[in-house]
Amino acid sequence: MLKTFVLSLLAFGTGTVLADTTVDVSKIYGKIQFVNSYPDYKVKIDDSWPDLKVQKVTQWPDSVGKWEIVDQYPDYKIQIVDSYPDFTIKYVDSWPGVN
Repeated sequence: MLKTFVLSLLAFGTGTVLADTTVDVSKIYGKIQFVNSYPDYKVKIDDSWPDLKVQKVTQWPDSVGKWEIVDQYPDYKIQIVDSYPDFTIKYVDSWPGVN
């Protein structure tokens, strides 16, 4: 009986561990702080095929792709990496948003 329980736990329990790991980049806007550790997201700067086009603004970061860079009280903490990013960005002067 214990053997059956363990086998059923292994068969059905492993599927629930896997989760959707894709990031909805359309919700990443607002006040952003760049950090070296414990980020909310790891980001790579990619000028050719970015997931998100980012415009740095000094006020009103209220839509997709608009980031106001702050030193405290951020909405999101971002770490710039060279490999294994959660998503990629490209800095633009106009027309920010999802690519």
